Amino acid sequence: MKYEFWFVVGSQFLYGPEVLETVETRAREMVAELSKVLPYPLVYKVTAKTSREITDVVKEANYRDECAGIVTWCHTFSPSKMWINGLASLQKPYCHLATQYNREIPNDEIDMDFMNLNQAAHGDREHGFIAARLRMPRKVIAGYWQDEKVHRRLADWMKAAVGVAVSREMKVMRFGDNMREVAVTEGDKVEVQMKLGWQVNTWAVGDLVREMNAVTEEEVDALVAEYEAAYDIATDNTAAIRYQAREEIAMKKMLDREGCRAFTNTFQDLYGMEQLPGLASQHLMAQGYGYGGEGDWKVSAMTAILKAMGEGGNGASGFMEDYTYHLAEGQEYSLGAHMLEVCPSLAAGRPRIETHHLGIGMNEKDPARLVFEGKAGKGIVVSLIDMGGRLRLIVQDIEAVKPIMPMPNLPVARVMWRALPDLTTGVECWITAGGAHHTVLSYDVTAGQMRDWARMMDIEFVHIGADTTPEKLEEELLISDLVWKLKQA
Repeated sequence: MKYEFWFVVGSQFLYGPEVLETVETRAREMVAELSKVLPYPLVYKVTAKTSREITDVVKEANYRDECAGIVTWCHTFSPSKMWINGLASLQKPYCHLATQYNREIPNDEIDMDFMNLNQAAHGDREHGFIAARLRMPRKVIAGYWQDEKVHRRLADWMKAAVGVAVSREMKVMRFGDNMREVAVTEGDKVEVQMKLGWQVNTWAVGDLVREMNAVTEEEVDALVAEYEAAYDIATDNTAAIRYQAREEIAMKKMLDREGCRAFTNTFQDLYGMEQLPGLASQHLMAQGYGYGGEGDWKVSAMTAILKAMGEGGNGASGFMEDYTYHLAEGQEYSLGAHMLEVCPSLAAGRPRIETHHLGIGMNEKDPARLVFEGKAGKGIVVSLIDMGGRLRLIVQDIEAVKPIMPMPNLPVARVMWRALPDLTTGVECWITAGGAHHTVLSYDVTAGQMRDWARMMDIEFVHIGADTTPEKLEEELLISDLVWKLKQA
């Protein structure tokens, strides 16, 4: 889907046709210039002067899949009562850009004609009131429309809004069920579909095996050639690589046929398969599909959403799990990995294909997988949990580092990071908030973008960052719990 955002300008007939023509001309100029620097096109739609015009453009936005959100601006004074019907029916993300066409007040030219035309300071406040009165979730961005800071904030909001569009159309294909007896990977699928739009359903592993049996050798040859072009081959076990290719081809056919952007499996249910998909899952993630291990459909869908929000619509985000800690004083780090399935978009260098024994699950043969070190840089880890009656999105800031040791006998991809504010405080806060062991790690998406996404989806948001303390977090969680219970009352 090629997403775009609609620019709706507020005015009224009071100022006469010449002013309205000037407003439209300037609005078209602004969207043309902004579209050059924003990640998605901004499309001028209307200078709205009546309730009907506003309602009509909102109805159209609601039903046009390519429209990922609307951006409003009031060049002149736009009486906000005429926005009520339209805004009340809006189903797309909404950003209020509080700006003005001119950067400075023209000392020698300013007169009442200038004042009547350039009333954004007046109009945007009237416009802002009605959204507050309607208690609408929206992003307010104030600043000059040609400034880089405004561009950056608007771009961040756009990416979060695209995450909403992807969420609303999300389908997750589960191969088998969840890992037995695990609590955090469970959840209310009906509630999630109502709230986030996700359709989460199960396909039998036997369906996948039948699809695998129909894959041709020529199809396998072509995909193995892709592997060889993208990765270093560090194994003589070509049969294992070809088997992973067969798994990937079959899964991709099923995913695409059903319109699914994410999938799960579990090492406890591999009936009829020789290997848990490792390389197969990793290469699918590299193409933008979401994945969750042990049947974790929530992290699977979130992986696909964060990927879509990232650079180029398939950013450096991937399924992750906190595995073990390094607790040497002054060198406290978390080591993230998984049995096989870490996305190569997180890699610092060119990944290697290796085969090793996997001493867990129902594997008959050694699975092939990509092995690499994660890149250094700032990032976040994200966890969506079901609190029973509401969803909570937990985001923690991290600083990924080059692993401080080579770990030559660890046959999986790995990422090492410092959790903020520090490892032990971060762990205490994460556990207090109920964060899962599975996460999405992202170098591209920020906590601010995830806050915007959570606000658009109307779910609880918890942020653990440099200034967080356990005491402060406990207070925030208590207040949040009370607020969400009142909302449900």
